[in-house]
Amino acid sequence: MSLGYAEKLSYIEDVGKVGMSELFDTPRILQEKIEKLAKMIRKSKHLVVFTGAGISTSCGIPDFRGPKGIWTLQREGKALPEASLPFHRAMPSKTHMALVELEKAGILKFVISQNIDGLHLRSGIPREKLSELHGNSFMETCSSCGIEYFRDFEVETIGLKDTPRHCSTVGCGARLKDTVLDWEDALPSKEMNPAEKHCKMADVVLCLGTSLQITPACNLPLKCLRSGGKIVIVNLQKTPKDKKANMVIHGLVDKVIVGVIDQLNMRIPPFVRTDLLQIIFTQGLSIDGRFMNWTLRVASVHGKEAPLPFVHSIEVILFLPSQMCCVSTSTKPFNIILKLNFSDGCGCSCTHIRIPVDFEVSVECCNHDKNSILRKLRRKAIQDLCCGQNAVIERKGIKTPKSEVTVYAIVTNMVVYDKTSKPCGAISLSNGSRKRQNEGVGGVQTSRKRRTERKVEDGQ
Repeated sequence: MSLGYAEKLSYIEDVGKVGMSELFDTPRILQEKIEKLAKMIRKSKHLVVFTGAGISTSCGIPDFRGPKGIWTLQREGKALPEASLPFHRAMPSKTHMALVELEKAGILKFVISQNIDGLHLRSGIPREKLSELHGNSFMETCSSCGIEYFRDFEVETIGLKDTPRHCSTVGCGARLKDTVLDWEDALPSKEMNPAEKHCKMADVVLCLGTSLQITPACNLPLKCLRSGGKIVIVNLQKTPKDKKANMVIHGLVDKVIVGVIDQLNMRIPPFVRTDLLQIIFTQGLSIDGRFMNWTLRVASVHGKEAPLPFVHSIEVILFLPSQMCCVSTSTKPFNIILKLNFSDGCGCSCTHIRIPVDFEVSVECCNHDKNSILRKLRRKAIQDLCCGQNAVIERKGIKTPKSEVTVYAIVTNMVVYDKTSKPCGAISLSNGSRKRQNEGVGGVQTSRKRRTERKVEDGQ
């Protein structure tokens, strides 16, 4: 290593890490590069961002080739870190949310990701502006009509296999498939084609947290060069594409992007996660007509048999009128209060839902303005700096058996990001149960799922 290069970089050798090392630009050079990158983005007409696992490490999701990456630790025979929270509760990083702000401002035109953690979609990047080259652990798709289903739980399979659920589109009903690629699976044209198109159009392709070693995905940024586009790489390790880049930044992705956002006089928006559930209230007379039978069921909006991972337990409280001595012998209105106790990873411990019960009133279908309600819940969460707010977004009646199905939206996480510290109100996240952590990042259930690790890009 030359002295000149040593002056520019603070080279940190992690002894015994199978040759893995991290490079850090000095604070002065890092700041200069951040300012230069901000100017490039400000002038850009078609900015494309290409992301790898390095943008999710601050979310508690480990990378692969870094000093503490999955592959590095496994090769050394070291135990993987204990998981503190489930994979499905991981929250977007500052970088994820900064990209959302750039997209809303009209600066960022397209995102290409090799990650399967679903955090780009969860952060708010529009689906039509995102290519998930290797799939999404939380996405199912219908091979018949093409509809996609973004779940709040991790899909059970990988390798584009059938899942236990069916398409809910009227007249379809086809079996759904997962979207995560296995070793032998080719990159889907649905994701690859728009990625190639936007890279060819790009005047700047910003590569974040990726070692750019997985083909053919790693060659996509190079497609901007023919039309005079520029490549910027932000990563803690060297990459095979460094010589093609106009600028290489060795620094933490979050720190670099926060610096760029600051230079652009923008701010990182808060993240508010809203989960849905349905409450099904069914009523009817007993066979002898003497009693009113009713059942109350809390279920996932993704299907009655689908998991409801953010709910740990439920407590039921009845509020009966003073003149009502027995629920089973009366049809007078009363109230039920459900206390939903949340699972690990949610931003608060519980929420309460009031359910009015009136056996004599027929229920009409009522579709509320879902987007307006979600915006209101988001504003309320940010204003209160807490979560737990809930509201009805849909209610429908079913004649046989007489039932009322109500869909509730519940704010289960709220994170405010500052410039210098960890997200305010965020819990230190890891990616999953002990079983999941021991198996790696791609998923749970079988050892075969681990084979997809090659498809998940490796960054910092």
